[in-house]
Amino acid sequence: MSEVKLSVETRTEFGKGAARRIRRENKVPGVLYGHGSDPLHLTFPGHELLLALRTPNVLIALDIDGKSTELAIPKSVQRDPIKGFLEHVDLQLVQRGETVTVEIPVLTEGELAAGGNLLEHVLGTLPVEAEATHIPESVTVSVEGLAAGASILAKDIALPKGTKLAVDDDAVVIQVLAAQAEEAAEGEEAGEAAEA
Repeated sequence: MSEVKLSVETRTEFGKGAARRIRRENKVPGVLYGHGSDPLHLTFPGHELLLALRTPNVLIALDIDGKSTELAIPKSVQRDPIKGFLEHVDLQLVQRGETVTVEIPVLTEGELAAGGNLLEHVLGTLPVEAEATHIPESVTVSVEGLAAGASILAKDIALPKGTKLAVDDDAVVIQVLAAQAEEAAEGEEAGEAAEA
């Protein structure tokens, strides 16, 4: 995983008015916390932060006021519900070699068995433990040929080296369901035929 470098500034103004002023300048207010230190209130460059957050669990090298550099990963991102712009971000301080718990997206590949089956992502993301500088971007699971009733458990997913599950081994991640609308329609037709 590559690092994204951002130059950030510490901020001393707080509250809604200060946050609005920051956003008008195309910047984003945020907080850096972790390792028992006091939360550090920061102002991020809006566009650069938006690009960085396109990668899940991105590792960000923060150049704070040109004086110090810290590594962090995103923990909470608030967006405007209508326009989608970033309103606030919380970052967690990390160190090289440190193990962190994050959620990584679960992607699927392949075609289900014929018959109108439906794929359900019970867990859209998989909680894992990984070294802070080697967090996988995602995991890909093959669903090739799976039929209704089949499921993929957390323990069935091949994880990259150095990554461990942070969820119960028997947790269902993906399951295949039979198409219920067709079954219901067939059941109604059979009922009508019996009545006639």
